[in-house]
Amino acid sequence: MSENKTKYIFVTGGVLSSLGKGITAASVGTLLKHTGQRVGVLKLDPYINVDPGTMSPLEHGEVFVTKDGAETDLDLGHYERFLDTSLTQNNNFTTGLVYKTVIENERKGKYLGKTIQVVPHIVNEIKERIYRAGEGKDILIVELGGTTGDIEGLPFLETIRQIKHELGRAYVMNIHVTLLPYIKAAGELKTKPTQHSVQELRRIGIAPHMLVLRAEVPVSSDIKRKIAYSCDVEEDSVIVAEDAATIYKVPLNFLAQDILTPICKHLELENCIPKMDEWGILVNRILMPKDELKIAFVGKYLDLKESYKSLTEALIHCGSHLDTRVNIKWVDSEKVDEDGAQKYLNDCDGVLVAGGFGIRGIEGKIKAIQYARENKIPFLGICLGMQLAMVEFARNVLGLEDANSVEFNEETSAPIIFLIDEFIDAAGAKQIRTSTTAMGGTLRLGEYECETKEGSNLRAAYDAPMIFERHRHRYEANPKYREAFESNGMDITGESHGLIEAVEVKDHPWFLGVQFHPEFTSRLQNANPAILAFVNASQSHKNKDD
Repeated sequence: MSENKTKYIFVTGGVLSSLGKGITAASVGTLLKHTGQRVGVLKLDPYINVDPGTMSPLEHGEVFVTKDGAETDLDLGHYERFLDTSLTQNNNFTTGLVYKTVIENERKGKYLGKTIQVVPHIVNEIKERIYRAGEGKDILIVELGGTTGDIEGLPFLETIRQIKHELGRAYVMNIHVTLLPYIKAAGELKTKPTQHSVQELRRIGIAPHMLVLRAEVPVSSDIKRKIAYSCDVEEDSVIVAEDAATIYKVPLNFLAQDILTPICKHLELENCIPKMDEWGILVNRILMPKDELKIAFVGKYLDLKESYKSLTEALIHCGSHLDTRVNIKWVDSEKVDEDGAQKYLNDCDGVLVAGGFGIRGIEGKIKAIQYARENKIPFLGICLGMQLAMVEFARNVLGLEDANSVEFNEETSAPIIFLIDEFIDAAGAKQIRTSTTAMGGTLRLGEYECETKEGSNLRAAYDAPMIFERHRHRYEANPKYREAFESNGMDITGESHGLIEAVEVKDHPWFLGVQFHPEFTSRLQNANPAILAFVNASQSHKNKDD
């Protein structure tokens, strides 16, 4: 028996991907945290990439950035938003990272000339990382990406199997999330895919202790009993996860099915009554708000809304705190460039320009910013959105027609946004950046401090002279133009060791551009202050027009 006192809940998935394992893991973690347990979470990704940092948003959805600068799977965003916590690089790792570590260790002679194999070397590396993530926690919830039966997931499943033997029954619980498809023509829910998925898991050597059934329609007690018997789990451990109006309702739906009773019984936990009153109030405001408003979300990755997941969730958080439904009007920046901004923005209460990489759609975003500035519509620009706000101001107020970012025009005569040669990263190490350096290693990543200017929208939002927010970008605002900006009505209201972090337009009801990504620190129970202030300003703008 191991000396490790942390208890582990492993969440696997079967039948197909995108069933909501991350939401299931986050929901169980939320309930346990509200009972007073110290809960940690870990996402295991079986793909070969070292991290998702260089993957297209269309390929893998949003890249979530942790406090310490790790580029991770978007499920870590769900974990932070549900558990109201800050995670680190220890809370997510991939097959690629595991193999990279093992190969580097082998090259250094750390295995004393042994033949390197999946078992034990790869499995032991995975196990060591799981135990490291569980340090200091009462319970670690571990989500395994992919689908049971995938060849790349086998080393992770073998690790889970071994941990059960190392720690003992009361320290390890397996939850399996499967699909219960509804066949419309037959008018029936089919249990066979779940049975086959559990059989595959058992073949590998893992017996699930709980099943979470994803279904589009209600599931009868007879079907739950049939699945319990055929899959050899207790009836009270068959939990239904029907489609919910909001993901934040899922913990409450689980609680209504008494999900914690079998979990606490298996893991021998004493207190199983979570305090979810505040959570319930916020969820009710999401479902039945007193008011509503419309925000124009100007971006280019609109084919896959997952690429902006943290930001859209942050707007939901802010809406719940203000008892307002934030309706998002998705605006393709390329269409704004073609047709002009008024066609798409004239019925909106606020304009949001999000971050992104690459030149496509840039001119449309600049036109949207100009429209918001000139028509006094509340505006929030994030990362690239702030940079383009400065480019727009330089072109249309300072009269620098060639103003641009060197990301889009290396020969511009007015490089408002440029690439600094070196900077100090979040860990205090010097980073070198040039236009030819590999993108995966040159971003300013993670949490940095930012001084806020007294009297600014930024200071009012956070009510603090110093704030800490997360970054993910390569290019910086050029301080050469600072005096020209400030003497013509654009203030620098946030700074980090000489780097420009926030800008505002003086003659405007509410205009803020920030270099950081405030959405990464927004949670349901603690909405991000900058985004909350933007939504509040948009609400005031709507009420003024009404």
